[in-house]
Amino acid sequence: MDKIKNNLFLKALKGEDLHRPPVWIMRQAGRYLPDFMKLKEKYDFFTRCQTPELACEITMMPIRQIGLDAAIIFSDILVIPQAMGVNVEMKNNFGPFIEFPIKDESDIENLDIYNIEERLDYVFQAIDMTKKALNNEVPLIGFAGSPWTILCYMVEGSGSKNFAKAKNFCFKNPELAHRLLKKITQATITYLKKKVSSGVNTVQLFDSWGGVLSHLDYQIFSFPYIKEICDSLKANTPIIIYPKGCWHSLSSYSKIGASAIGIDWTCSARNARYLTRNNITLQGNFDPSRLFSSKKDIKKQTLSMLDEFGKNKYIANLGHGILPNTPVENVKTFVKTIKEYQ
Repeated sequence: MDKIKNNLFLKALKGEDLHRPPVWIMRQAGRYLPDFMKLKEKYDFFTRCQTPELACEITMMPIRQIGLDAAIIFSDILVIPQAMGVNVEMKNNFGPFIEFPIKDESDIENLDIYNIEERLDYVFQAIDMTKKALNNEVPLIGFAGSPWTILCYMVEGSGSKNFAKAKNFCFKNPELAHRLLKKITQATITYLKKKVSSGVNTVQLFDSWGGVLSHLDYQIFSFPYIKEICDSLKANTPIIIYPKGCWHSLSSYSKIGASAIGIDWTCSARNARYLTRNNITLQGNFDPSRLFSSKKDIKKQTLSMLDEFGKNKYIANLGHGILPNTPVENVKTFVKTIKEYQ
């Protein structure tokens, strides 16, 4: 792999001494950028994901317009259930929708985890195009959803505040739940390994809905599967784990060989450092809603975050994905404040 000119992000993942933390933003390629909105009017969501040229163009937008220290391939965590044979739609002003969610054993049996690479070839083509477009300027991040988070959508059939259907399914049929989680885990490992061989420099696992589980249930239905993915990949690539709302498991995650843990805005830098014994790089944790504040406030809050985390073993980011309608100028203020940090 050729030398990447701006390798701050990769150095932070190794815990090296830096002059400032790197910065990227979850969902940076998307719905707050005017150019993205123009494409959105022309093409539906999964067409954008499944057309390598469009995915590449969208991935490059924030790199060219905002100047972040890493790119993240434009895609979606739900390409995995699609590749397993589940029909997933993205409905406007609603979000993901699965008409026939997983209900019983036969639904799980029918899921196909073979030829995943073939069915997701458009993602690997997009990675190839993006690597050429980036021209070694910054690293490229690949990602997937955690098996638990994917199960949530596959069983619930849509987004939810508490994923009660998904939880009920798991608690009533733990054996079936584990069978489903195993299938998702296998598919995810195959997918991420292919992403790494296609050229991504690191991968991030989004456990967006881990926080709906109690600590005890998290250790049963989420943590072991993320650990399995981490064990399968950590020798070949740095791994970032983002367990939203799961501060209770930061200590466990700091011991499994991942390179970084993403934290949300409900967990302070001090607590995160304490729970991980400062032995792993942390990423986060600016509240995305705070980007609607005045520029003066954004700068002040960002500096406060940087002071709390320090410049080493830290990647500046939001605590969750950037929100639609976030003013681009405010995002630039956030990024500029980090880049000028002394």
